[in-house]
Amino acid sequence: MTLNCIAVDDEPLALGLVCAFIEQTPFLNLLGRYGSAIEALGALQQHKVDLIFLDIQMPNLNGIELARVLDSRGPNKPRIIFTTAYNQFALEGYRVDALDYLLKPFNYEEFLHAANKALGYAELLQKANESTPVTPSAIETVAALAPVTEQVEDDYLFIKVEYQLVRIALSDILYLESLKDYVKVYLQNTEKPILTLSSLKALEEKLPAKRFMRVHRSYIVSLDKINSITRNSLHIGKINITVGDLYKDAFAQFLSRWV
Repeated sequence: MTLNCIAVDDEPLALGLVCAFIEQTPFLNLLGRYGSAIEALGALQQHKVDLIFLDIQMPNLNGIELARVLDSRGPNKPRIIFTTAYNQFALEGYRVDALDYLLKPFNYEEFLHAANKALGYAELLQKANESTPVTPSAIETVAALAPVTEQVEDDYLFIKVEYQLVRIALSDILYLESLKDYVKVYLQNTEKPILTLSSLKALEEKLPAKRFMRVHRSYIVSLDKINSITRNSLHIGKINITVGDLYKDAFAQFLSRWV
């Protein structure tokens, strides 16, 4: 796989170094180099770009602002690796869904590590999007001959941890806890939870409703990991989780299968 990329930096020396690194990396194809985010924005209207090596501190339109503009393109947006001399932008870069954050001055080894993350991410998306095309006549034939079955659900979830996607088996999840802009994912046989910059609602939409339930505005629990239940709370291992008022009816309906 080859990634089409551009480099954006208002410092000529820094821009030249990034472009040199791109050109010596076999799986990267340099489409263009730009001294401002505005120039890059115009080029992005004309070319299919997979990856942008993007400086942050630039006049008129900075790198973070350009990333927000591109974010409106949804899943087809180019991925971003920030290249900057200022580490205080790391959290902001994470929030705009950057793949990585290279702090200047960086060497080729650090550059290649970030580029490999981008390649791995692209390969992952390609596998997820691969499917065998089916003609309408074939669909009609299958529908006529085969009984209706439920769609098979994935048994894993990918979440973003720092600047990479981490695969988590659904069977390993105990519960999820919301913490402001983050979510802690607690796993069995692991003392330290995984921390991801996400909302609980976003993760709730990705989890199968038959296996997970939101029982509080701050908690989603794995139903098969519940050890015991009291009137207003449940226990998973040594953890007691209160069922919130907004979720009591749904939880009571779940309990009605056995009570």
